[in-house]
Amino acid sequence: MTSRERVMRALNFEDTDRVPKDLGGMLSTGISCFAYPGLVRALGLPPRRPRVHDTSQMLALPEMDVLDALGCDVVPVFQYWNVTAAFEQAERWFPYDFNGRLDARVLDPGAFKTQADGSIVQPAWNIRMPVDAYVFDAEHGGQPLDLSTDPPEPNLDALAATLEAGLLTREQVHETAELCRRVRNATDKAVFFNGPTAGIAISAYGGLGVFPLLCLIKPEFVKELHELVTDYVVRQLERLLPAVAPYIDIYISGCDDWGSQQQTFAPPAVFRELFQPYYRKVNDAVHAFAPEAKRFIHTCGAVYDVIDDIIDSGFDILNPVQWTAGGRSYRAWKDKCRGRIALWGGGVNTQGTLAYGSVEDVEREVREIVACLREDGGFVFNAIHNILAEVAPEKVVAMYRTAERAGAARAAT
Repeated sequence: MTSRERVMRALNFEDTDRVPKDLGGMLSTGISCFAYPGLVRALGLPPRRPRVHDTSQMLALPEMDVLDALGCDVVPVFQYWNVTAAFEQAERWFPYDFNGRLDARVLDPGAFKTQADGSIVQPAWNIRMPVDAYVFDAEHGGQPLDLSTDPPEPNLDALAATLEAGLLTREQVHETAELCRRVRNATDKAVFFNGPTAGIAISAYGGLGVFPLLCLIKPEFVKELHELVTDYVVRQLERLLPAVAPYIDIYISGCDDWGSQQQTFAPPAVFRELFQPYYRKVNDAVHAFAPEAKRFIHTCGAVYDVIDDIIDSGFDILNPVQWTAGGRSYRAWKDKCRGRIALWGGGVNTQGTLAYGSVEDVEREVREIVACLREDGGFVFNAIHNILAEVAPEKVVAMYRTAERAGAARAAT
């Protein structure tokens, strides 16, 4: 069974020879670039400068030998940067050492400036990484909360003009399609395409503290906003997907964190009224232009109460399976989703066990979770969100190798 067959059979709730695994298929299933060199050493592979594609979260783009050593079955394409893990693309990457903290490669060294205190800023994004941090961030997390006035309304005319200017050109579509074709021919791993998403999010305008209020007090305005951005995304898909459809297997059509550690950010009724119709419109477009591709949503937190609505929105895959939030077990998540939507992630508690537990704790938890989540198919193994900088490499290796053994043992029975 090839990796691609393994992934697609799992997503179709069919038997596989083992659990398929992912590292870095999208920007919430990856590994910190600060943790990555240790992982490379632990796997006994030659040292290299990590390629840092997401320079906000500071994620490493894994090389194929690392994916192979961990038994991973997925390879990404990121349309925004036109980069992939499937091959080197040496001409795209340039040395940058993050003020002596990490000997790495980035796409644009000129995007960074070092401050007098040693912190590094990216002026174009107004984000900063202090000397003792491992990620970039903005003041107030980029989401200041001011409840002294009504939430601000985006200027729809200005937004429409900005969106129009951002439509993909024929040359851009051709470049992306050629990259996807090369990736398809270079590997038998499932191709995860990260392209234009639904363009709506509960934190889209003003942040998580503000936009849910706008949804509650001005729903008609939010509908108008969502119509605008959804129509734009569908136009992007009309241009892009026919060209890349023969070469991709998974498409990320939604990326919208709907949950805190305790509950959803807004009532489920808000999801159904103001988000579901627009997700469905995007997912229908993905299905029309790339009918074989599975539609993936990333939504963090305690989203158990909107799982039915996510399924009704037309998604095929739910990530990151954050069963640690909201008081529901991974068994409850599995029973809710069984045969209806595939689960991608949830394989270990990233905030607890992976960060603070022993290697034995990680192995024990992975064995238990894999045994549950792989029942009746519909499961791709990954941690709950990205592997953080402080996580020891032996835990990462133990996590993937335990998933391999547990998944294969289960298949054998």
